[in-house]
Amino acid sequence: MTGPEIDRLITLLARLPGLGPRSARRAALHLIQSREAAMVPLLGALGDVAERVRPCSTCGNVDTRDPCAVCVDGRRDDGVICVVEDVADLWAMERAGAFSGRYHVLGGVLSALDGVGPEDLSIPRLEARCADGRVREVILALGATVDGQTTAHVIADRLAETAPGVAVTSLAQGVPVGGELDYLDDGTIGTALRARRPV
Repeated sequence: MTGPEIDRLITLLARLPGLGPRSARRAALHLIQSREAAMVPLLGALGDVAERVRPCSTCGNVDTRDPCAVCVDGRRDDGVICVVEDVADLWAMERAGAFSGRYHVLGGVLSALDGVGPEDLSIPRLEARCADGRVREVILALGATVDGQTTAHVIADRLAETAPGVAVTSLAQGVPVGGELDYLDDGTIGTALRARRPV
């Protein structure tokens, strides 16, 4: 039905998160039919990103400069570091606009099944950042999964040894804003009850 070049484009698009084969075919067709409006600018943007974007050596974010824009922002609080699993989580936190400290991207979570240990993540670099005496608090913004919580416990234990003056906290868990109890799972309700606070 199509030539090898189009098949290759569809195959590559289908590898992107959120795109299956059908969506990839639609995206490819749109790009082909809108060469000047869509494909040419996309090619330019992809080339720029491939050439210029690098991980930040301080926090692990991605940017065209190192340190990244977040790390050089003088308005941010150097005393608070929010630890996230990956860059997508950092971007989600920034989108919310509720945090004005620094970040630290782990690059994953601990996983015995996948053979991911503490040295495979940027945990040692986090310890080094906390050892300079400027950091007051580390917020563990990790997923409420078994691997995420295991990672949080390991980080808390290691920071208790290497940076004992640093407070280690985690994000609250429980009933989401706008959520109704009838639609929540048992684990979420239980967590919300344990994390209750005065009104």
